[in-house]
Amino acid sequence: MFIPCAIGYGQIIVIVLVVILLFGGKKIPELMRGVGRGVKEFKDAVNKDYTAEETKSGQESAPKKEDE
Repeated sequence: MFIPCAIGYGQIIVIVLVVILLFGGKKIPELMRGVGRGVKEFKDAVNKDYTAEETKSGQESAPKKEDE
């Protein structure tokens, strides 16, 4: 079965070589550091959103006590 969007090892090697040629060896670690920070910030934001949503849903589902 032919999958047109599949990337093989040959294409990955070509992409890596092009990136090295474009940015040079000194710039790549800085780029990867920036990507790592971006991924970390994204994960933190997602986790913060989930915890806020869980807290909100926990408050709504708590039974209300009526004073008698």
